[in-house]
Amino acid sequence: MFRFLREVVAGSGAGIKDLPYNVGEPYPSAWGSWTHYRGTSKDDGSMVSIFSLSGSNSQDGHLAAGRNGVKRLRTVRHPNILSFLHSTEAEIFDGSATKHTIYIVTEPVTPLSEKIKELGLEGTQRDEYFAWGLHQISKAVSFLNNDGKLVHGNVCLASVVVTQTLDWKLHAFDVLSEFNGNNEASNSPVLQFEWLIGSQYKPMELSKSDWAAIRKSPPWAIDSWGLGCLIYELFSGTKLAKTEELRNTAFIPKSLLPDYQRLLSSTPSRRLNPSKLIDNGEYFHNKLVETIQFMEILNLKDSVEKDSFFRKLPNLAEQLPRQIVLKKLLPLLSSALEFGSASAPALTALFKIGSWHSAEDFSAKVLPTMVKLFASSDRAIRVGLLQHIDQFGESLSAQMVDEQIFPHVATGFSDTSAFLRELSLKSMLVLAPKLSQRTISGSLLKYLSKLQVDEEPAIRTNTTILLGNMARYLNEGTRKRVLINAFTVRALRDNFAPARAAGIMALSATSSYYDIMEIATRILPNIVVLTVDPDGDVRTKAFQAVDQFLLLGKQHHQKLVAGDTSETADTGTLLIHGNASLLGWAMSSLTLKGKASENAPLASANANALQISATSNANSVVDTQNVVSIHVSSGTNNSDQPRPPSPTSTDGGWGELENGLLHEDHDSDKDGWDDIDPVEEQKPSPLASIQAAQRRPVVQPKPAASSLRSKTTLKPSKAEDDDLWGAVAAPAPKTASRSLNVKPASSQDDDDLWGSIAAPPPKTTTPPLNPKTTMASDDTDPWAAIAAPPPATKAKPLSLGRGRGVKPAPAKLGAQRIDRTPSPGL
Repeated sequence: MFRFLREVVAGSGAGIKDLPYNVGEPYPSAWGSWTHYRGTSKDDGSMVSIFSLSGSNSQDGHLAAGRNGVKRLRTVRHPNILSFLHSTEAEIFDGSATKHTIYIVTEPVTPLSEKIKELGLEGTQRDEYFAWGLHQISKAVSFLNNDGKLVHGNVCLASVVVTQTLDWKLHAFDVLSEFNGNNEASNSPVLQFEWLIGSQYKPMELSKSDWAAIRKSPPWAIDSWGLGCLIYELFSGTKLAKTEELRNTAFIPKSLLPDYQRLLSSTPSRRLNPSKLIDNGEYFHNKLVETIQFMEILNLKDSVEKDSFFRKLPNLAEQLPRQIVLKKLLPLLSSALEFGSASAPALTALFKIGSWHSAEDFSAKVLPTMVKLFASSDRAIRVGLLQHIDQFGESLSAQMVDEQIFPHVATGFSDTSAFLRELSLKSMLVLAPKLSQRTISGSLLKYLSKLQVDEEPAIRTNTTILLGNMARYLNEGTRKRVLINAFTVRALRDNFAPARAAGIMALSATSSYYDIMEIATRILPNIVVLTVDPDGDVRTKAFQAVDQFLLLGKQHHQKLVAGDTSETADTGTLLIHGNASLLGWAMSSLTLKGKASENAPLASANANALQISATSNANSVVDTQNVVSIHVSSGTNNSDQPRPPSPTSTDGGWGELENGLLHEDHDSDKDGWDDIDPVEEQKPSPLASIQAAQRRPVVQPKPAASSLRSKTTLKPSKAEDDDLWGAVAAPAPKTASRSLNVKPASSQDDDDLWGSIAAPPPKTTTPPLNPKTTMASDDTDPWAAIAAPPPATKAKPLSLGRGRGVKPAPAKLGAQRIDRTPSPGL
């Protein structure tokens, strides 16, 4: 009964009562009588190393030395000395006997001999890694001897372990003692537990127990000898069996041989100080050591040194041992970027080294750092992330993108740097599939609405193309309200030819989302007028699109003739030739020469020279002020050219979107796609006529009983003008006629047929000029509203006197028409 209670209290096997860790499988080797186990924390499951030492009774000499080692390891702290976590001593009942066991818990490490076999390095890479390890152990020994006046006593291969980042650390402190050289004649032992040291590792004075000579020697004499033994075991690949084997120097690198011989000098006072080994060793000056040392003291370097180092690092990393780069350099690089000590060029090295990881390791070790960097205030860091987002975007989870990344990326949509705005826009091609419908409708579409009237023509063009690519990620209700308005009202009326071409391509690529009524009444009328566009590429695409949509109309007609009234969802899956490249960006004004021409339609007929290029140059250089230079196309100076009006700060662009539903705000002023009016010019251009024709509503005749619209109907209704998305199909106008005195913004000749179907005048409280000259229309003639104006003659017009209450026109009608100029309010 007593044994049972003692076992319950003390615990047994892997379940030690005072040990909050689980003991796993042992390693095949360890220092002295210790056993090295793999272990995990019971709290969070993190990896640890557990060392155990057992004795038959509490007064066992090994246990006494073990307690000394626990005490020393707990109190000595150094980057190159094994980190202590926990220790306990327990009585373990084993059969008929009771064992006293000491447990030490440390950071997770592997015996050096096992790690060397696992890495399998050879040649120069092996020598570079050994140099880095010996550099770390020499620093640890130098700290003990020179700073702490301590003697380790048993430096060898077994007393070195390797961390998960492949750093070498010194442990096995059972023999560690203070060095007392005050009484040189004393014969008392300097090392209390020197009997634990193997005879092959003992220098001559220690083998003879000449303590007086040891006290006369420098504090590092014994441990310098141990460093020599460690070097021999490293390069020979075998455990030292006897002291005489140290004379075999065939395995030692020539650059290290002089220092190796000085470490093993037969005279203790002439042995090389470990600190001098680091300074004088030509062997330690290699790429790996210098690279790691630079990274460890990165905060002490200036910006010029950092930039130069990080620009060389991607090529340098290929020459270093791959596993060391992944496990040692990559964590240092990630930490430097995360805490701001590394500059933007370090991102290139991070992406390159991170790509060497497996997908699982990349998500666990690299991705968290990248996600944190999106919140950086350094514009150059954000540019680098967006330029490489295609390399890691697929590894991002939907929740991570929606909650952590998009809020930071969205700030780039309104950035003053056009280059950053464009990169933010292009990144949505990777991020949009992972965004929730609430984020797309409530936030992203509002940003895109403003970007479609950006001052940079390439951004406007690429916004249209992005919408075409994103169409499949929008819900049906959003698609019906967004796509046609975005592509026709803005893209097809843009002054920049590639933007108009992009609008045609987007309509063609998304044709499967439109029903036949939308195609006939809203899409075809806007595309047909572009068949006479000044730009040849736009005309070509317009003709192709017309053919495509007419084919869809014919197919619908054939179904109706055959008696099939069902509607299929994929009515427009056929893409026109040349539009299959919609998935690629149309162009980038930020990498072309000069300033983008916004009056491209006024250029020469050879407008096809505007080639559609790939994405922005990923190697664009960011200056020291983190401001990206913008270079846009065309050699002509467009400073005097008109630009499409941008929405006001309160312009929601496409309206309010919430939870996938669009709520129309009829109280806002021109909150819709129709706020893009043609630029007023003194002389009409062909493009102005096309844009005017695009604004003409689809007129469906009504019975002739309607009279001419009164003066109060000249202004479009508030609800009709502010409806951001409009109905699924364009509503029929309230009347088939329009007052003849409503003129377009630009002055046109009276015989200009486009003038009667131009865009309605802007909203203004200024009444129409000369309202009394409005010619009355025959109530039974539906075409009267668009009939040619009466000739400018003094003869009395035949139509005068007809209608309801129309006053006779003054005698000099022609003069009045000449004086009729737009008021400043129009």
